[in-house]
Amino acid sequence: MSDKALPKRGSNGISRRGFLGRTGSIVGALALAGPLSPGPSSAAAATAAPGPIGNGAHVPALVIGTGYGGSVAALRLAQAGVDVQMIEMGMSWDTPGPDGKIFPKVTSPDYRSFWLRTRTKAPLSNFLGFPIDRDVPRYTGILDAEDFAGITVYQGRGVGGGSLVNGGMAVTPKRANFAAVLPSVDAEEMYSVYYPRANSALGVGMVDPAWFDTADCYQFSRVGRKHAQRSGFAWTFVPDVYDWDYMKKEAAGTVTKSALAGEILYGNNAGKKSLVQTYLAQARATGRVTISPLHKVTSVSPAAGGGYTVAIDQLGTTGETLATKTVTADRVFFAAGSVGTSKLLVRLRATGALPHLNGEVGKGWGENGNVMCGRANHMWDPTGKLQSTIPCSGIDNWDAGGAFAEVAPLPTGIETYASFYLSITKNPHRAEFTFNAATGAVDLSWQTAWKQPSISMAKTIFDKINAKEGTIYRTDLFGAYKIWNDTLTYHPLGGAVLNKATDNYGRLHGYTGLYVIDGALIPGNASVNPFVTITALAERNIEKIIATDLP
Repeated sequence: MSDKALPKRGSNGISRRGFLGRTGSIVGALALAGPLSPGPSSAAAATAAPGPIGNGAHVPALVIGTGYGGSVAALRLAQAGVDVQMIEMGMSWDTPGPDGKIFPKVTSPDYRSFWLRTRTKAPLSNFLGFPIDRDVPRYTGILDAEDFAGITVYQGRGVGGGSLVNGGMAVTPKRANFAAVLPSVDAEEMYSVYYPRANSALGVGMVDPAWFDTADCYQFSRVGRKHAQRSGFAWTFVPDVYDWDYMKKEAAGTVTKSALAGEILYGNNAGKKSLVQTYLAQARATGRVTISPLHKVTSVSPAAGGGYTVAIDQLGTTGETLATKTVTADRVFFAAGSVGTSKLLVRLRATGALPHLNGEVGKGWGENGNVMCGRANHMWDPTGKLQSTIPCSGIDNWDAGGAFAEVAPLPTGIETYASFYLSITKNPHRAEFTFNAATGAVDLSWQTAWKQPSISMAKTIFDKINAKEGTIYRTDLFGAYKIWNDTLTYHPLGGAVLNKATDNYGRLHGYTGLYVIDGALIPGNASVNPFVTITALAERNIEKIIATDLP
């Protein structure tokens, strides 16, 4: 998953007009285009066979969501002999579109790209002052840009959740920072047992440094390294779940290109190891896990005979409800992501379905301090026409300035002379989800002004680099003359915080057999990209739950 100032004559020896001339072809690559038609029509979806779960079914364990926490829970429960039903609001991404591919490129968003929107909402919305969003048919696409007051939260939609759309940066926090992330969790246990387990199961690896130093597709990252080090900042390789051998073959031209063909934000067709290839593949192989895509849980309440009654809507590909189902489950695991889990629990408490949930439900939500920006480099610092969509390095100023900056790609297919960054910062602000009885919606109290600490922390890196290099910020990527993208997050965390809304293993207070097992447990900030921590925490918690709660 920045605001970059246009070069001015004198800053890098090129005028605005000259820069426009050299990079104008990107507007063709990213410009507005007519909508593409979806594959299956809504009518066809309406006549399709219903999902695997049937009305009136009874299941020992029901997992709401197929992202990191839910996939861990499903696999480990199945290995313990428990039959598991997973409910996924998004699609199962296994059918090619009109172009013969399952997922489109970053530069070619179409009906597959966004969840139930009629216009795309790309994180990088402008280039050279031109808007690049476009009209698309309403469809249950892969990326949800969910708007709240003050912030847009980007989330993956489909079997595999956020693993489908993230950059795969698989970062374990520095041990020194862990106590600030999860103060009630034993760090020794996490770093000796659960982080290694998570990294192994996710298939985490590191780019070959020697190959990195010569690969055309990482010129942008090497420029980021040079600028960071010349300004005195620590620069580091970052692990990822991409198949690095496959990427080498992409660069050599011996396999179909994926990361080197601009695929990431709307899915990756080859090379990236999403949960579909790791935890979920293992879970399905047990024969005990069934997944129901295009199904949405609307209610969970205690059943008269024990366990829980779960109401589910089956969705069509334009978001319409095709059927409603009621099932019972002995245990329910909330794994719909920080936003999905928090919204559902807040609604269930407010509407009386689960009135005994405590007052901590909905609190402690944060956006991992995400802000984006870009810098306009000199003409002698080109970042490369070919850029891998998989970031593999970052600039670390966490201890001194409260920021870690991913050196991110800008895979436009042309030379931009731009360095692009996603920063994670120590933003202290936390928001709360509340139920709005008048509208029936769940609101979030985040304020855009709360991003100012993140901007200040990120500036501890980029102001210094700009001063050292004689460069400026880009101002054409997020709207006219806007340097910072301060209205988004890729990393929502919190809302059902561990040891507050739940006990220290994710058991919801007030109800036996209800669990939270996703990013909602982490109070707002992980200090790094969070999915390895979500996975490791889920491994810890489900091990305890299986050992103590299952008959």
